[in-house]
Order: sequence, then C-alpha cells, then structure tokens
Amino acid sequence: MSQTAPSTKRGSAPKALSVVTNDALNVVDSSGWLEYFVGSDRAALFAPAIENTERLIVPVISIYEVFKRFRIARTQDDAERAAELMQRSTVVDVDLTLVLSAAANGLPLADSLIYATALAHGATLWTQDGHFEGLPGVKYFSKL
Repeated sequence: MSQTAPSTKRGSAPKALSVVTNDALNVVDSSGWLEYFVGSDRAALFAPAIENTERLIVPVISIYEVFKRFRIARTQDDAERAAELMQRSTVVDVDLTLVLSAAANGLPLADSLIYATALAHGATLWTQDGHFEGLPGVKYFSKL
C-alpha cells in the first residue's frame, strides 16, 4: 500500500508571470483560495503558491469547501470556475492512509485532511487559519 494519497494531474494552466521558481511543493488552505479568488487585499499572500501550478497540490476537500462556499455566497458559475482552476494543479483524493493520518493530528475534519495531505507530500501549507499556527510545515499569515 502506498504511503501517500493518490493524485491526478487535471488540466493545464497558463504560465503566470509571478511564479515561484523553487522546488518546494505547496498546499493552500481553503481560506487562502477564497482570498485569492475574490481578489481581497490578502490575495497576494497566497498568489505565489497558487500561481505556481506545477508545484501546487490541491486536496480534494479544498475543492469541496471552495465550491460549496461559492455556491452559497456567489453563483453556481463562480463555483464551477473556481473548481476548474483548482484542478489545474495536482489534485489529491482522500484514501484510507490519508484518513488515518488526518485522524491523528487533532484538527477539525477538513483542516486535518488538508494538513495530512501537505505532510504526506512534504509540502508547505499556506494558510491564515489559526488552527494551523505553530504547526511544522505551515506558512501562517495572521489576520491581525
């Protein structure tokens, strides 16, 4: 049995001008994706990771959270566009190994799956969610 969750490459992304060129893998928490998609003043914090699609891992639970939020707060079309853009990077599905790892980290369900995905892939998690502050492998941006 594999020690990491299965992943698939979906779609292709246009090259962005402000792409991070290092070899680090990244995962962006759902809150970061939402900031980026709405173009908030905090979007620039997450842009380097999001725009580097070749080095970006997207937990499938993040697509769920962003899609659900956009369907409620915006439109079905906005939700579908966001989900499509998120799938231009490597999407990681949930499997038994990931679930068991997530259950051991003490975070709420979606956060635990996102963090476990980052850990399983040796990726840095970019977030502004206080649940992650101080955890290893996390690039945390305080809202204060």
